[in-house]
Amino acid sequence: MDISRTGDVWWKNAVFYCLDVETFQDSNGDGIGDFAGLTRRIDHLARLGVTCIWLMPFYPTANQDDGYDITDYYGVDPRLGTLGDLAVFLRMAKDRGIRVIADLVVNHTSDRHPWFISAASDRNSPYRDWYVWRDDIPPDGPSDLVFPDKEHSNWEWHEETGQYYLHRFYHHQPDLNIGNPKVREEIHRIVGFWLQLGLAGFRVDAVPFLLETQGLASPPELDMHDWLRDLRSFVQRRCGDAVLLGEVNLPYQDVRRFYGDEDGGELNMSLDFNMNQALALALVREDAGPLVHSLRAMPDLHPDDGWAHFARNHDEWSLDKLTEAERQQVFRAFGPDEEMQLFGRGLRRRIPTMLKGNEDRIRLVYSIVFALPGAPVLFYGEEIGMAENLDIPGRQSVRSPMQWTDGPNGGFSSAPEDQVSRPVVSGSRWGPKGVNVEAQDHDPGSLLNWMEGLIRRRREMPEIAFGEWSFIPFPDAAIFALRYDWGDRTALLLHNLGKRACTSRSRLEGAEALGRLTRIQGQGRLDLDADGTASLDLPGYGSLWLRADPADKGN
Repeated sequence: MDISRTGDVWWKNAVFYCLDVETFQDSNGDGIGDFAGLTRRIDHLARLGVTCIWLMPFYPTANQDDGYDITDYYGVDPRLGTLGDLAVFLRMAKDRGIRVIADLVVNHTSDRHPWFISAASDRNSPYRDWYVWRDDIPPDGPSDLVFPDKEHSNWEWHEETGQYYLHRFYHHQPDLNIGNPKVREEIHRIVGFWLQLGLAGFRVDAVPFLLETQGLASPPELDMHDWLRDLRSFVQRRCGDAVLLGEVNLPYQDVRRFYGDEDGGELNMSLDFNMNQALALALVREDAGPLVHSLRAMPDLHPDDGWAHFARNHDEWSLDKLTEAERQQVFRAFGPDEEMQLFGRGLRRRIPTMLKGNEDRIRLVYSIVFALPGAPVLFYGEEIGMAENLDIPGRQSVRSPMQWTDGPNGGFSSAPEDQVSRPVVSGSRWGPKGVNVEAQDHDPGSLLNWMEGLIRRRREMPEIAFGEWSFIPFPDAAIFALRYDWGDRTALLLHNLGKRACTSRSRLEGAEALGRLTRIQGQGRLDLDADGTASLDLPGYGSLWLRADPADKGN
């Protein structure tokens, strides 16, 4: 064990925090969050203990898809501030020891991007081949739809030039032609530009679609995974410790390909959608089985690479990996009304409302996420238990303004309520009167203060990121128990997914060498008998994190 190496691969032990600048803090009263407002709130994030901020798209945009329809890759949307405001924010974050990564959205552009405007103006445009055009819809092109409620095809007819163009997302988001070397060179320039300004890496949007070659008139001259490897090499030449965190919502065996071969070399990390969906099923059933199954299926990675685990993210809670029966079971428990569901495959709710405000159960969820082998990711507002706003259409229901105080607009903006870019959550239970940073900051027993403690404890336990994990096989189906061994460190992380208190016993291998067990956080008790039997008592929805002290074997 060489603890000094952990800083070389900081992402494995990081705590990520995803936020949308537009909904975090408005500094000038125009109803839209901005970088100046985010900078004002940087100490909240520093106090919380997050080590890397993930910024959702902040680039100039046509704003038809919450910034994921970009019109300029080299700027800041004027509604959110200037490049200078971004530079100030990056400086302030660095001063507090916080890295910053941003969404890299290069599978597609807005149809209002100058590249596409030029490409669509003339078949002889120098940018024509930057997009994918076909005279007829090819039979070998992609057939599945990302947004089946809005789009009926992946191809859009362009009347002026008499061809179809490919779009894997909305029709106003034409796909870039990754087979064109000029497009790949431009992506390098985009990445290099932002690394030079101080970003510590990127969350790469829609990686499987980015590398997809279906629909291209002719195959590229290189394998797209070779290009992803080249992109990572370029990133690390420019910034040796920069990270590529990928969005790859595929089965585990397919996700593994995006990390590269046994030596790695492609993505550094991937968001773990498989584990996330297993978590949903485990919570509904109050049974650790889905989590155990998912962990057993999780492929091995290069030692420098890792997983990113989350409870909820900025999109719907996708349940596409579950069977239809499993998905309906989750729907019945967490989103029985049709307006709570999306595309028939996911939920557009946040954790607290799905769990009916049960504080013990909410804390259990995050204790599990932080205990999984990988790095945890929080979505803004999770630290205070914010709810979704179903009045906001589609996936954006979970992207309502941050609730800072119990004042107008939750302290997000001084603008009149009808001028705020998105409506704040309403009602006394979930709105700013009931859920806000200011009140929880002064309440020692609040979710916010508990979350600060969880983050601190997780940062003090690098064995979760770097150690070897194994199950502790308690016979009670509700018990999810993990053991981590890293050099002379051993940690035991135990969770009860059931509502009832439980008592269970298990044989703990090598128990005689563990020494005294020190409680790190949580409630309950674990006793070790002389024969190595571990006796566990946990309250309903309880958790218990322990660390072994092999130097102290006398107690």
